[in-house]
Amino acid sequence: MEVRTVVLADDHSVLLEGVRRLIEPRYQVVATALDGRELVAAAVRTRPGAVVLDIAMPLLNGIEAARQIHQAVPATRIVFLTQQCDRIFVQEAFRAGATAYAVKQAAARELLTALDEAFSGRYFVSRLVAAGPISERFDPNVNPADLFGGSLTPRQREVLQLLAEGNAAKEIAHVLGISVKTVEFHKAAIMDQLGLRSTAQLTRYALEHGIVK
Repeated sequence: MEVRTVVLADDHSVLLEGVRRLIEPRYQVVATALDGRELVAAAVRTRPGAVVLDIAMPLLNGIEAARQIHQAVPATRIVFLTQQCDRIFVQEAFRAGATAYAVKQAAARELLTALDEAFSGRYFVSRLVAAGPISERFDPNVNPADLFGGSLTPRQREVLQLLAEGNAAKEIAHVLGISVKTVEFHKAAIMDQLGLRSTAQLTRYALEHGIVK
């Protein structure tokens, strides 16, 4: 019988342990991570059958971590477990390569189902975010990304997260391996696209949309 391996990621160690206990009767947890960059490294190193991750994580949010994992280890299923029920996050999660989207509020009854569906090659969306017309159009064999709403580019979201976490342009440039001028260009483009006029407003937007905690 195939051993189904999983990497878990969340910035709360207590929650990680709880999720481990929930899934270990059926799946083998091969690594855990407390931030997005650590998760990407663990996924590349262990090449698990699936990763379970949150959206709001330090250093690299879950959407961008998922995108990088999907590119580096395309066979790994990506399962989100998050408090975010806003449809824009669901859409971006599936665009980034997710197979399943469960919510922490219903983890006890949804997570194992989400993993089972993912390993079976089908999509899963929590009932808490797929209500009404969405549920009528949802097909577990078709990527549900197009059922939900638009957004920033991957690089813009990385810059926005680092700005909201209080990093200066020079620090962001160092983390992302780009120039300070490029950081400022991305910041201006984000502000223009979102209709915001200050770093404080950017930070508030990132908090309200779960990009940072």
